[in-house]
Amino acid sequence: MLADRLPRGPLLVGSSVVSAASQAVIAALVLTRSAAIPLLMVLAAVNGASSSCYQPAAQALLPQTVPAESRRAALALSRIASSSAMIVGASLGGVLVATIGPGWGLAVDAASFALAAASFALIRVQVAPPAPSPGLVHELRIGWQEFTTSRSWVWVIVVAFCFLNAGITASFTVLGPAVADTTGIGRSGWGLVVAAGSLGAVAGGVLSLSWRPRRAILVGCALMGLTASTPLLLALAPYTWALVVANFVAGVGIEQAGVAWYSTLNEQIPEDRLARVYAYDDLGSFLALPLAQFAAGPAVLLLGLQATLYAAAALILLATLAMVAAPSVRVLVPKAAKPLPASEDPVPG
Repeated sequence: MLADRLPRGPLLVGSSVVSAASQAVIAALVLTRSAAIPLLMVLAAVNGASSSCYQPAAQALLPQTVPAESRRAALALSRIASSSAMIVGASLGGVLVATIGPGWGLAVDAASFALAAASFALIRVQVAPPAPSPGLVHELRIGWQEFTTSRSWVWVIVVAFCFLNAGITASFTVLGPAVADTTGIGRSGWGLVVAAGSLGAVAGGVLSLSWRPRRAILVGCALMGLTASTPLLLALAPYTWALVVANFVAGVGIEQAGVAWYSTLNEQIPEDRLARVYAYDDLGSFLALPLAQFAAGPAVLLLGLQATLYAAAALILLATLAMVAAPSVRVLVPKAAKPLPASEDPVPG
């Protein structure tokens, strides 16, 4: 709601400043050997709250910075930069911890948020002032109606991703490392598997610059089924090379889905309600992540590791099937690709 009512550029500056401050305090606590788990939890919660303001505002700001015909390409470039930064950031973090220590590494991380704030401060967009607000509850209700009733494909995909993300998260954060530790994959091999997914995302972003299927959202949803290959291979054939290839291909598919999803939302949702829809999307898509992380361990004790991996793969495939089977998803095409009604057919000059 804040990102729909306030100027999004300054909101992003504020979010980045809060993140920089919280990370700087964590760095100071680590450097002075004063870090305590309860305090770190509070600071992590502050950082998470600032991030939750960042995501909807950043996604909703992009359509205001480029013409409509360039938004898909701009979104693809933005996601390429994000995926590349994750690869470089993870590598740089390891180097910093090894060379100057974790405290100073966290200080560099805080500086990166400050640099982001300075960058956002340079953004200038022209927007009409919002109408007087009828109140917080009414604003949230409008966003909820836009999310649930105006376009059924939105909530169908978000609910499906809630379950799909649960399967992916359990596979990558809990089950995958457990298999890697008990097989020939090892921790270094599992690191290659995870890196392959990020590289696949970069490749998928490059592909999105030139390839746009007519039913992009349907194709993107279908490609999410590729992510089931990781838990299946972990259960049936836990070989590093096979997982690297599968995760790279899955990364390409995930990026196609991401570009299709965000570009379709940018096109279909009114700009003054876009951030609220993004916020409900984030809430629904990631609601299952902590539950999946908590449930994966007990599930292994109850069902066994292999059966739990099969269950994760089945959850991913069923969620994918639910999306591609939904009529509202199957018929959705970009506005530019829709044929004109007969009464609006262009008349040859």
